[in-house]
Amino acid sequence: MSSLPALFLSFLLLPHFFLFARSEPTQDKQSLLNFLSAIPHSPRVLWNPSVSACSWVGVVCDSTNSSVVILRLPGVGLIGPIPTNTLGRLSSLRVLSLRSNRISSPIPPDLSNLTHLRSLYLQDNDFSGGFPDFVVSLTRLSRLDLSSNSFSGPIPFGLTNLTKLTRLYLQNNNFSGTLPSINQDGSITSFNVSNNALNGSIPSTLSQFPDSAFAGNLALCGGPLPPCTPFFPSPAPSPSLPTPPPAAVSKSKKKLSTAAIIGIVVGSVLALILLLVILLLCLRKRKHQPDKTPKPMATAAAAGGTRSIPVAEAGTSSSRDDITGGSIEAAERNKLVFLEGGIYSFDLEDLLRASAEVLGKGSVGTSYKAVLEEGTTVVVKRLKDVVVGKKEFETQMEVLGEVGNRHENVLGLRAYYFSKDEKLLVYDYLPTGSLSALLHGSRGSGRTPLDWDSRFRIAIGAGRGLAHLHTSGKIVHGNLKSSNVLLRTDHAACVSDYGLNSLFGTATPPNRVAGYRAPEVVETRKATFQSDVYSFGVLLLELLTGKSPNQASLGDEGIDLPRWVQSVVREEWTAEVFDVELMRYHNIEEEMVQLLQIAMSCVAVAPDQRPAMVEVVRMMEEMSRSETDEGLRQSSDDPSKGSDGQTPPATELRTPPVGATP
Repeated sequence: MSSLPALFLSFLLLPHFFLFARSEPTQDKQSLLNFLSAIPHSPRVLWNPSVSACSWVGVVCDSTNSSVVILRLPGVGLIGPIPTNTLGRLSSLRVLSLRSNRISSPIPPDLSNLTHLRSLYLQDNDFSGGFPDFVVSLTRLSRLDLSSNSFSGPIPFGLTNLTKLTRLYLQNNNFSGTLPSINQDGSITSFNVSNNALNGSIPSTLSQFPDSAFAGNLALCGGPLPPCTPFFPSPAPSPSLPTPPPAAVSKSKKKLSTAAIIGIVVGSVLALILLLVILLLCLRKRKHQPDKTPKPMATAAAAGGTRSIPVAEAGTSSSRDDITGGSIEAAERNKLVFLEGGIYSFDLEDLLRASAEVLGKGSVGTSYKAVLEEGTTVVVKRLKDVVVGKKEFETQMEVLGEVGNRHENVLGLRAYYFSKDEKLLVYDYLPTGSLSALLHGSRGSGRTPLDWDSRFRIAIGAGRGLAHLHTSGKIVHGNLKSSNVLLRTDHAACVSDYGLNSLFGTATPPNRVAGYRAPEVVETRKATFQSDVYSFGVLLLELLTGKSPNQASLGDEGIDLPRWVQSVVREEWTAEVFDVELMRYHNIEEEMVQLLQIAMSCVAVAPDQRPAMVEVVRMMEEMSRSETDEGLRQSSDDPSKGSDGQTPPATELRTPPVGATP
């Protein structure tokens, strides 16, 4: 009987025994050891495998010693990229500090598994490439410091998902583009993006921070910095002499002597005689020369339906009869030319008074959203590095206006302006934005994914627009990319920035974004119909994979999107090639594979192996008709259920390999 109390006591102590057995974070410990063994470091990090990881330098565990919650390794000589499957396995980590080392890119994508992370300190390292993709998925993050690295590219819109963020430090990098409207709820209390290459207006949600937080950028403006100036500088006013105060005038009159009055009279007479002589000479010269001044009505008739507005006459009391010589020439230069089919009735002076917001800097110039005083909103593109003369420029604009304004999937060119120092293009403003922003912006929790129906609709619309340029106007786009595919509210696609290659010469490649550039364009620096087809194929791959064509997450440094897709296909044909956001929809696998086959045929290395755009559109339209006729695919409005109303099991996609080799 004496053994019963002992047995009872053993049962009481059993939970404590198991608690003690679990006190060592075994899995986290092994992950840390793998990290340290795979990355070069100084002898300052000495972790003894024979003792608990919770006692290691820089490591803090939770109250039960069952998981690592804090890892601080500042300035310990870590060199090179973070090894995969190491730190990303610390699923309970709340604080990660690797500052002041020599850690470099790429950053492993498995860091997105650190869903409990509150603070991330990566400042003072050797990171490069774009903004780390995994950061925007860390919705509990409150402190982020990426300062003093070599990060580049845009600051993603996805930061708006980090609603718990209170401190954000991105200074001393190479970030470019505009600032997204983060800090919507005012939670950020400390912020710095100084010493980057940012441009455009500072969002009102960030205007409360001091000017030092924005200093050292390319062209930021707006509070707390000086206000944004109009995108096109106003003409300098005519110089005029200041009018002296009445008291000064009367005083000077009193001091004029008789000799001074005589001198003034004689000087005036001489000046009048000289002016009359010059006028007689001009009249005599004009009499012997034919009149080359264009008549206003003749100019309008010769323009073939265009209408021009001479800005030099705006706001002045001078009539056309008062303008002579150089003034007529200046008036001819200062014209905003509206193309056929235009719906606007403003002039250049209205644009000068419009409030302007930088939408972005592209390869051919800077785009602005201009809101005119009467409420009209347009996009004005300010071109840079134009090498052609006025006549060639105007001819090309007439061609682009005639072709572009006649198709719903082409963003119409409404007007243009040409002078020696400024070349402007005026387009419609589409508030939905670009495919690039909709596809890649704000990825992470809380985002509404771009569903399969919308992506397929965008693909067909962009294809039809490009085919129209090729067939109706014989126009090579030359700069097709997702940021140049704009969307209407119903996700109808409109291609923009088309047909501008001939304005810039051959100093730079027609398509500046390497990920979309056909192989032959790299050598010839000349865009063709076939190179447009290649760019469109890359665009289709971008829609299918959800990956930017040149982002670091594709794998090896420098690999492009077609090569990455082909490598995945070559290893094993699985669903891994497709965007994870599409895998929530069912019964669309066959369509995705068909579109992938079309895309791979477009990105064939040899230009003559690529189909024409008309053929590409035909193949996509056949897919659309087949889908409608057979009714095989479930609407993507309800991705959670199968055709029987039940949630189907996850299936692995296995299909024959793509026929075309890129």
